[in-house]
Amino acid sequence: MRCSQQNLMVFSLFILLLILQSCFITLSHSRSIVKNLPGYVGDLPFKLETGYIGVGEKEDVQLFYYFVESQNSPVDDPLICYIPGGPGSSALLAFLYENGPLSINVDNGPANATLLLNEYSWTKMASVVFVDIPAGTGFSYAKTKEAWISSDSIVANLAHDFVRKFLIHHPKFLKNPLYIGGISYMGLITPIITMKVYEGNERGDQPRLNILGYVLGSPLTDKFMDFNSRLEYAHRMALISDDIYESAIENCRGNYVNTNTTNSLCAQSLQRYKQCTDRISINNILEPFCDESDPLPSCQDSSFDAIQIWANSDAAQHALKISQGTIGGWELINTTMHYAEGKKDTFCYSYDIFSSFAYHKKLTRKNCRALIFSGDHDMTFPYVGIEQWIASLGIRVEIPWEPYYVDGQVGGYEMTYAQNDFSLTFATVKGAGHLVPVDKPKECMDVIKRWLATPTDSDS
Repeated sequence: MRCSQQNLMVFSLFILLLILQSCFITLSHSRSIVKNLPGYVGDLPFKLETGYIGVGEKEDVQLFYYFVESQNSPVDDPLICYIPGGPGSSALLAFLYENGPLSINVDNGPANATLLLNEYSWTKMASVVFVDIPAGTGFSYAKTKEAWISSDSIVANLAHDFVRKFLIHHPKFLKNPLYIGGISYMGLITPIITMKVYEGNERGDQPRLNILGYVLGSPLTDKFMDFNSRLEYAHRMALISDDIYESAIENCRGNYVNTNTTNSLCAQSLQRYKQCTDRISINNILEPFCDESDPLPSCQDSSFDAIQIWANSDAAQHALKISQGTIGGWELINTTMHYAEGKKDTFCYSYDIFSSFAYHKKLTRKNCRALIFSGDHDMTFPYVGIEQWIASLGIRVEIPWEPYYVDGQVGGYEMTYAQNDFSLTFATVKGAGHLVPVDKPKECMDVIKRWLATPTDSDS
């Protein structure tokens, strides 16, 4: 009898452990197929999965993602893990506004927005996983007080953990070409994530990931080089005169960011430069300057308001299978952690990566492909600075600067660099500002599509 009771207790403990294990697995990775979304009539014509993946040593950070299988050939097409900018920009901004499968229609006002198919979605040629990272971004959250605190370096580690776990949970995509994608501020972090994937393969981490490279749009690469290039860009775009430009070169000796306060001649030159550019929209120099104290009607992007309303609705959160009670109000951009030039560390985020140039340099020694694209009217991180750091990599030009065409018109210009098994294509998009997929969606899609379709011998 005693033996029987002991066996029953052991069996009960075994069942309890299985239940706890099941709960843990569900918590570390919960996922759902979403067939309908509020604002879209009928079933979605693409496969959308949403869910959470626990990352970090104790999986205290729960990262929310939107995964769209390629609308072309998910068996063969590449997989892009897309990291939005910011930091702190929600993946829903990309999903509904930039390069995702849907766009938001505000013809009837933000409160009555509808969803339409995006003709120029990257999901037409690749499977894309859009991820809210770090905790405090979009629907991602932390389970402990400490896990809410993050930094550039922490994001790089968590994103690498996310990529590995996502593919472990989606093994049918392990053989697909893998690219890490990022935009804007993530130019500092994406090359590091990419390098971590290569290093994991070299260590023999299992499963092996079929990493082929990375894609960067309007990237911040070096906080000195990129911000410093704004003055030269202003000169190239006729925002400042030859006289102002030459005066700054002579008096500031090439440093227009960390200026010596005792250098009065440099200060005078930069004052003239700032006078000419202070009321220029740096995101797109052709757009109206938006003064927060007296905004123009054209500065009010009702799409942002519509996404904010939509994402905070019970219907949308129910459809997306959001874990209730994990966040407060949903924010399009977490302004507490979002970076601006010269911003110091906050209580929740440390901007501890100054430059990712060294990682770009290391990746030139890998079997790796890179695509860097930039709008030629973007003064946030001008193409001038991008040209400078790419040239500093010291790799040969394989295809010189030349135009590419979209519908018989020049869509922009591009050139390709190559060294051994590494290649890098740099493309400008004519007329686009910082948000290239928004300003010039057709041209941006053309750049991405042609680059992804380029034959490669890489099998990683």
